[in-house]
Amino acid sequence: MPIAVDIDVMLARRKMSVGELADRVGITPANLAVLKNGRAKAVRFATLAALCEVLDCQPGELLRWEAEDTGERAPRSA
Repeated sequence: MPIAVDIDVMLARRKMSVGELADRVGITPANLAVLKNGRAKAVRFATLAALCEVLDCQPGELLRWEAEDTGERAPRSA
């Protein structure tokens, strides 16, 4: 998937466990694991905002775009 999730990086920087983050955000540890491992198909803005509030970060510190390695690049529009 071209969107990478860097929650692990922020957890390490904040010295916080997955369980603690899940409790403070108000989601289950299982749902946080799905998001953290890049298996989520979507994330609610409310959840993203709560993650940013608890981790004291910006959305761009949790999510980043990576080009898929298909061998071909889509043309860019001007």
